[in-house]
Amino acid sequence: MADQQKIHPVVDVEAPPLPPPPPPATAPLIPPGSSTSEKGIPLQHPPPPLQRTLPVIHSTPPKRSCCCKCLCWTISLLVLILIILGATAGILYLVFKPKLPNYSVDSLRISDLRLNLDMTLYAKFDVKITANNPNKKIGIYYEKGSRLSVWYTETKLCEGSLPKFYQDHQNKTVLNVSLTGQAQSGSTLMKALQEQQQTGRVPLDLKVDAPIAIKLGSLKLRKVKILGDCLLVVDSLSANNLISIKASNCRFRLKL
Repeated sequence: MADQQKIHPVVDVEAPPLPPPPPPATAPLIPPGSSTSEKGIPLQHPPPPLQRTLPVIHSTPPKRSCCCKCLCWTISLLVLILIILGATAGILYLVFKPKLPNYSVDSLRISDLRLNLDMTLYAKFDVKITANNPNKKIGIYYEKGSRLSVWYTETKLCEGSLPKFYQDHQNKTVLNVSLTGQAQSGSTLMKALQEQQQTGRVPLDLKVDAPIAIKLGSLKLRKVKILGDCLLVVDSLSANNLISIKASNCRFRLKL
């Protein structure tokens, strides 16, 4: 085999020499933006905190509706009316010093107490009541529609009404009221009354429901009601005899 020819580069003697290659780039010892101490030691500063920008929400004040204003005015007006009424009531109380009338049962007489053919119990009571008005500046009108009734346990024996009249200041009025009525299950009721009469103590309940009107000076006020409850204990239920009232406990209240 023939020898392979080798090609060698030819050096040009007259060509100028090539410049030396640049030195490799090195990182600076002190990063930009940092400071050094007196000894030249770089001081590290913490990176600044991230700042988040929150969206700005523009709120507008709520608008009052006409209904809200109307409600506020109504409540304010009601409060004002209540204050005026309270002040007026306080002034009237101090001027007139009202007192509740009181009543007492003076006597009770049974005109009739018998069994009917239909086995109902017929009763007729005559009651004498004293009504006392202790007020110095207040008169009382007793109106129509009053009810006065006598009960034994839970059974109404008879019923009547008070007369219509006017009672003046510091006045006592004696009222004679007749009460009549019929009760069912007469035989059973009569037997229970006779057994109770043998003990000498018969409990009766006298109930009062009287509409009245108050007079303050020359002013007549609206109607109110006097409700009363008198627990009586009598010795007997003999007809046409004056019955002795052994105990009486009356309570009255005013209903507006």
